[in-house]
Amino acid sequence: MHSLSKAIITGSCYRAQVARSAALRKCIPSTDTLHNQADQTMALQFEVLARFNRARASRLTLPHSQCETPLFMPVGTQGTIKGLTSTQLEDIGCQIILGNTYHLALRPGADLIDELGGLHSFMNWPRSLLTDSGGFQMVSLLHLADITEEGVTFQSPVDGKPMLLTPEESIAIQNKIGADIIMALDDVVKTTTTGPRVEEAMHRTLRWIKRCINAHKRPTEQNLFGIVQGGLDPQLRDTCVKGMVALDLPGYAIGGLAGGEEKDSFWRVVAQCTAGLPEDKPRYVMGVGFPLDIVVCSALGADMYDCVYPTRTARFGTALVPEGVLKLKHASMAADFRPLDETCSCMVCKRYTRSYLHSLVTKEAMGSQLVSYHNVAYMMKLSRDLHHSILEGRFPEFVQGFLRKQFPQGDVPEWVCNAMEVAGIDISMCCAPLK
Repeated sequence: MHSLSKAIITGSCYRAQVARSAALRKCIPSTDTLHNQADQTMALQFEVLARFNRARASRLTLPHSQCETPLFMPVGTQGTIKGLTSTQLEDIGCQIILGNTYHLALRPGADLIDELGGLHSFMNWPRSLLTDSGGFQMVSLLHLADITEEGVTFQSPVDGKPMLLTPEESIAIQNKIGADIIMALDDVVKTTTTGPRVEEAMHRTLRWIKRCINAHKRPTEQNLFGIVQGGLDPQLRDTCVKGMVALDLPGYAIGGLAGGEEKDSFWRVVAQCTAGLPEDKPRYVMGVGFPLDIVVCSALGADMYDCVYPTRTARFGTALVPEGVLKLKHASMAADFRPLDETCSCMVCKRYTRSYLHSLVTKEAMGSQLVSYHNVAYMMKLSRDLHHSILEGRFPEFVQGFLRKQFPQGDVPEWVCNAMEVAGIDISMCCAPLK
């Protein structure tokens, strides 16, 4: 079997690895034996600057930059946001880029990145980075992935040979990549999964985080975040939150969402988890990128988000605008000489028309690059608007204005209304009267 960073475990060694898994289950470190990150200087500072009920505007200081939350992190799978340069991302105010541990370990490889000074130097990015653990890709992208107490076994996409990703291996790779925030390996199940498998994954996630902490060699330079799992079961989520909080980590993520569950279930899990997580630590909802979801989650007390949505939808010719989305492939765009968004100050909206972009998105790579630039700029502006509206005491007005533009007919989804009631924000003026 190959490890993800070095393909060196084969034949009898593989059998030995499997044989050791039973013994490994008996020696999972207890909380008392952990290298408690609280005993060392954490590589971040987090200060809540203002609140409106559960929503908060904060300052997050990381080794490479200072960030303002709420914030959205675009996904640069292999050290790049498709079609955009690092300079462009700086220009539009990107604060943190997310890199994918699995893809980076496969190509160009963690050792090479380490030799070149880490991912910051490799991709020429001066601000902060976050890397995921690779676990999600193991389960979602690959066939025949097998999760045991030892780790995730899967077939190599290169040569089909068995490969193994353990919590220790994931952290070792991320230590080499050198991101400001690194994520613990968790046992990922689909959101819609029910039954004993969900409980098994939650408890394994709590065991694996302890192995991740012990494997983490750079706690004063990189911040290890734990991930709250538990599916849609409130009791399992509560158990996982309490287990994670007891470890006093630099920050916490809410995982296992944005995978097809009902929106009413989605917001309730976010509300439950944010209520149980520490006030003085950042809270990261993984895989969330729809603007409406980000506004709702921010109202419920979340701080950080990531998703491929803004750039992926751009490659299909769809632009993000205050009213929702603009489908540039539509025939009506051919003779529309307005900018994508008349309120947007990004380079694309200043220089190009919908008509011009319509002519590009169906034929030229430049079309997806320009729309990606605008969409990321839109998400950065949304992040800034959320931060400043909370800071300036006008967050309810911002939410109301956002919903009026998205739902001019007053057809705000019921799940949004329910979430805002819990968040303590009156949106009755945005909703059409019940018939």
